Amino acid sequence: MNDTPGWASPGSAPSDGQGPDTSGAAQPSDQGGTEQPGTPSKWSKEQLPPGQWSAPGPQDAAPGQAPPPPPGPGWGGQQPGGPGGYGGPGGYGGQGGGYPGWGGGPGGPSGWGGNWGGPPPAAKPGVIPLRPLGIGEILDGAVSTMRTYWRTVLGISLTVAVVTEIAIILFQGFVLDDSSTADTLNDSTATASEVGSALGTTLLSSGAVLFITLLGTIVATALLTTVTSRAVLGKPVTTAEAWRDARPQLLKLIGLTVLLPLIAVVIVALGTVPGVVVGLAASGDAGIALAVIGGLGAGVVAIWLMTRFSLASPALMLEKQSVFKSMSRSAKLVRGSWWRVFGIQLLATIIANIMASIIVIPFAFLAGAVSGDGVTGFLDSDGGSLGWTFLIVSGIGSVIGSMLTFPITAGVTVLLYIDQRIRREALDLDLARAAGVQDYGTGAAGTTPGS
Repeated sequence: MNDTPGWASPGSAPSDGQGPDTSGAAQPSDQGGTEQPGTPSKWSKEQLPPGQWSAPGPQDAAPGQAPPPPPGPGWGGQQPGGPGGYGGPGGYGGQGGGYPGWGGGPGGPSGWGGNWGGPPPAAKPGVIPLRPLGIGEILDGAVSTMRTYWRTVLGISLTVAVVTEIAIILFQGFVLDDSSTADTLNDSTATASEVGSALGTTLLSSGAVLFITLLGTIVATALLTTVTSRAVLGKPVTTAEAWRDARPQLLKLIGLTVLLPLIAVVIVALGTVPGVVVGLAASGDAGIALAVIGGLGAGVVAIWLMTRFSLASPALMLEKQSVFKSMSRSAKLVRGSWWRVFGIQLLATIIANIMASIIVIPFAFLAGAVSGDGVTGFLDSDGGSLGWTFLIVSGIGSVIGSMLTFPITAGVTVLLYIDQRIRREALDLDLARAAGVQDYGTGAAGTTPGS
């Protein structure tokens, strides 16, 4: 075979049509530099002993014989960094066309053999590197999106939070301002029907407030999903562009967001029904215990299902899927990574709630003080005696808290969806092409294919 520089192995056959080059081989001491007659081939005897692949020095030559020339290019022809071999320009780690890095010493070309530092970093056209992400990188990506595109992100969050909070304040001020409900619940002489009616009114009012908040969250999530997906590519997006992209899927997102909590409520209700039946038919204590156990078990099932469907929202928005197709996509992406997805989303929720509490709680105490009831009056106040001053001041705190938490929760969900697709479907290749990254996934320096 032909001895290609950097690829010829020690002890290999000479080039085609050539005999062994004996001019540069050191003769063994017992041979005296002469050949034994009758020997058909001396190639194997003329090779250097094992473990001595480097070129012999001048002191190794026989007396009266010129020092042998250095061996030709090959694996061991030169020390790392020379013209051939592991570190030479033509071999592993060289600069002349070989594979970079296998012999690069300190100060030499960087790569696999330099300091064993691992593969080169992945391309990062936007807020995250295009490779499987860690927990910290997902959280940092959500914060980086808010910091880099703060005009669009905070503009969307502030607008949605203000509209939502105004609707809640008006609803609480005009509809929930009914002190008779609170008086009924605090009256020990109230009949069961009166207490039941008061509880029903309270639950209905709380459900209405939750529904208004849910609508605001849906709109914010839809718009911020588009912003985060563009931020991954390093491309900014305006609020008008985000709305234009999210509007066709908004009704589907509302249906998905209403359907998922409804599924959870139905599962928990089915878990408590046997206990309620037993309590009504036989023993009350046994029925209560059975209802608690059934409710806890059904709650675990509901949490498991909600985590499996937690990536349905970005799948619906970014893949333009239907409601049930997006739920199926989410289940497929979460399969095998349930605990990881659950842990990351739980951590993001805790962080978002802590951030919101830092803002909302001081405003709530300030609202109690400004409204004239003081801090103790705020702590002792009931749902029917909240004044307009309290509602407005506390609403300002809620707006600020929502403005900070919307981007975190939506960003983490979108980046977690992208991370799962990178891990399972090599989405990083498509993202790199969309971002204009050259030679991504071909083994060039600075790129790492998805796994």
